[in-house]
Amino acid sequence: MSNFQRPTLCCCRKVLTIPNNKSEKSSNSMPAMGQSPPVDIASASNFHSFTLRHFHLSLQLNFRDKEMTGSQVLELCSTKPDTQTLVLDTHQSLLIHSIDCKVHSASTAADVGDQVCTSLTYRVDPFTDYGSSLTISLPAAIRPQQTFQITIRYKTSDGPAIWWLDSELTCGNSNPFVFTQGHSVCNRSFFPCFDTPAVKCTYSATVRVPEGVQVLMSATRSAYSAHEKAFQFHMEYPVPAYLVALVAGDLRPADIGPRSRIWAEPCLLNSAVSKLSGLVERWLTVAESLFGPYMWGRYDIVFLPPSFPIVAMENPCLTFIISSILESSEFLVIDVIHEIAHGWFGNAVTNATWEEMWLSEGLATYAQRRVTTEAYGAAFTCLETVFRLDALHRQMRLLGDNNPVSKLQVKFEPGVNPSSLMNLFTYEKGYCFVSYLSQLCGDTKRFDSFLRAYIEKFKFTSVVAQDLLEFFLGFFPELKERCVANREGLEFERWLNACGPPLAEPDLSQGCSLTEPVESLFRLWTSEPLDSAAIARQDLSTWRTFQTVLFLDKLLDRSPLSHEVMTRLSRSYSTLLDSMNAEVRIRWLQIVVRNSYYPDLYKVRRFLESHTSRMYTVPLYEDLCGGAMKSFAVEVFYQTQARLHINLRKTVQQILAQTFSTFVTVPTAPPSGDRPPDTTVALRDVNVLA
Repeated sequence: MSNFQRPTLCCCRKVLTIPNNKSEKSSNSMPAMGQSPPVDIASASNFHSFTLRHFHLSLQLNFRDKEMTGSQVLELCSTKPDTQTLVLDTHQSLLIHSIDCKVHSASTAADVGDQVCTSLTYRVDPFTDYGSSLTISLPAAIRPQQTFQITIRYKTSDGPAIWWLDSELTCGNSNPFVFTQGHSVCNRSFFPCFDTPAVKCTYSATVRVPEGVQVLMSATRSAYSAHEKAFQFHMEYPVPAYLVALVAGDLRPADIGPRSRIWAEPCLLNSAVSKLSGLVERWLTVAESLFGPYMWGRYDIVFLPPSFPIVAMENPCLTFIISSILESSEFLVIDVIHEIAHGWFGNAVTNATWEEMWLSEGLATYAQRRVTTEAYGAAFTCLETVFRLDALHRQMRLLGDNNPVSKLQVKFEPGVNPSSLMNLFTYEKGYCFVSYLSQLCGDTKRFDSFLRAYIEKFKFTSVVAQDLLEFFLGFFPELKERCVANREGLEFERWLNACGPPLAEPDLSQGCSLTEPVESLFRLWTSEPLDSAAIARQDLSTWRTFQTVLFLDKLLDRSPLSHEVMTRLSRSYSTLLDSMNAEVRIRWLQIVVRNSYYPDLYKVRRFLESHTSRMYTVPLYEDLCGGAMKSFAVEVFYQTQARLHINLRKTVQQILAQTFSTFVTVPTAPPSGDRPPDTTVALRDVNVLA
């Protein structure tokens, strides 16, 4: 079976200074440089016909029935004459109760004048498997540039954006929990919206929950009103719909810096604080020295139960991150720094369409590695990069050189979920292109200056690749004069639209002190006869985590190994690996499974009994069912399924059903809330995301 990598897919208590031109930045921001507005075939909406200024959510959370009920008020103005309908993205799981409209008689939002409230007719039509279209008939009185309000009363429950957890699925096993995950096109099941990254606006929310439940959102300001018994939130900077996020449960806070706070269940809080206290401020300060001021005010982190379907999500002001990653300190460092980088690349400046996701992820990966180089040195950064690029080439071998998903500018077919095409190329091929641009200008510090200027130019807007590249050539006119965009074999157009691996990779020789021991030990284990004395001189207990996982990944690639080699590997390392973190252990267990090494099979059972995260369970079940251990997989699943979230349970059932169709009932519909993509290359190694 394939050895897929997982992409990872980043609230605040402080009033920020509002930009003078906030009203302009709150509106639809495309095109950025006079181009035609982007086409987003993943959205059913007619967002080009309107400016969305702001929206407000008023929600009541019902944990017993696992429902959210309430209303949404959208403040819009029509930008085109004779626009008779408003079309929003929605989802089959979202039930509309009524829709009203208030039309301002005045011509500006500042002078609202009289308002006329009208009940509107609407219809919901199929669009794709991941959403529907909500078509609202507008009053004839609405004129171009006239502000009006749409109020939608609705109820939503188990759509792909909303994850309800019973108490036994939380870390503390004591209280129910709920969180939302909007990336890429899931938030249309949370609230009707222009579900496209091309549209940004401010938002606010009022959320009511049972007593004792803490609510957080991706917002710059938050408060609790004892009088109204409600949490209140406001995001004063424009964000796309997918970055609106909510979490509610038994969460406790702990400050870890002057502008950072950790939120976690009580049983996790001390561990999280011990791993991150003082570090986040250090990373933020380094990032600001490179890319300019951090503009979101606070950078808080909430640790979510293992059912969180990805590793991390860059929700502004409040990174969502899976609690399982606390086991793996080096992965935790990389994940958090990556999500910090999204504060500039992805959140402030966003890809206008999902076909160019690399504009967020490739730039964020480059920025992450600039921060780690400054904070931890070039050798560590090169080691982590070698590990990722090794995974990229593994994916390339599996997919083939001509697979269109390896393009940076991926062309979606209608109906294809953008999340399903999220892969390592988005991150690592994008990173290599950005690194190539840095090499062209000849000086890393000069490229840092370019990135600062790029952020200042395009912050709070959405861009396409042409915006970035035209600005790059304008910033470095000498490069434009040398026609670097058309350099043979390295043309910008080829970088964007050619299939296959990166056209060039950065020089990673500064990591040789860390990567050479890995290569040496791997050669020793794959040479005949085995040199036991030379092998014994390599002490894995002194290695960094990224060295160990790189070594194990290379053994995975070489599998199947001989029984003699497996026996000696187990004798040499099994006990040591048992004491290491989950990122290490899962790789050793995959080696055990792929090589049918039965003496260590009990460790696979023990691991699956204690780890309920998708990023660990799915790769193991894929490997178990791809080899000679299918019956063992079924046995373990039926012993542990009660501890798995229903969406993950359905995914594992589908894996098992491919072999045991008579044993397992497969759901007729895709599991709601399943995250993109659940093939094994995307799940296990790449924990830098959204």
